[in-house]
Amino acid sequence: MQILRSVVDAAISPVALTIGNFDGVHLGHQAMLAKLRSAASARGLPACVMTFEPHPREFFAPDQAPVRLTSMREKLELLAQHGVERVHLCRFNFALAQVTAQDFIDRILVRGLGVHWLQVGDDFRFGARRAGDISMLKAEAPRHGYEVEAMPTVVLDGKRVSSTAVREALAAGDVAKAGRLLGRSYSISGRVVRGDRLGRELGFPTANVQMKHNRPPLTGIFAVEFTRGNGAPLQGVASLGVRPTVKAR
Repeated sequence: MQILRSVVDAAISPVALTIGNFDGVHLGHQAMLAKLRSAASARGLPACVMTFEPHPREFFAPDQAPVRLTSMREKLELLAQHGVERVHLCRFNFALAQVTAQDFIDRILVRGLGVHWLQVGDDFRFGARRAGDISMLKAEAPRHGYEVEAMPTVVLDGKRVSSTAVREALAAGDVAKAGRLLGRSYSISGRVVRGDRLGRELGFPTANVQMKHNRPPLTGIFAVEFTRGNGAPLQGVASLGVRPTVKAR
């Protein structure tokens, strides 16, 4: 999968594109990606995703931003697994936040990315002050020669599948429900860092896993499978949340 960290002034090639944050890459996202692959294949276009780093809510109100379900690395790995050929990873900053909805279409989608087929969620908003929506994209489509489709909401157990719904399930400790919404078992990853090595004195090995954003979406003690590198999974117990301290006596 190709990863581009900027939008060029002239499109590399025409593309089929979907836009979103894709936090968690849950069942709703997976439905969008399946439609993207199908549309791209039918038109002979590369299947591309445009996403943002940081999340706009992290940029505008970091103290109020939702906990991430996946790190950027995890997200990119999941997008690749679902057949995405190219990701435009756009830095969200003041300059991008001030781009008008019209400029977003003209300069970024059409001239920069060469969009021929576009898919967004039915609640998608874009441009400064969130002025653009699916109606605007459809109104501009004939002038620019692209197709646009809105992805309807995916429903599971009578409720909308969303990143928020996954977070709520995890916060309630309902890992099984979170797994159903994600379409896979919930997992976390991080770097193993050196601790005080007190666990081995109690008769079992421990690993301190440091998450990049330091805020797991759930807390508590869970039975887990632990995998290091490409090794076989090991059975274990994980304490998620604020790091506990074991004091030597």
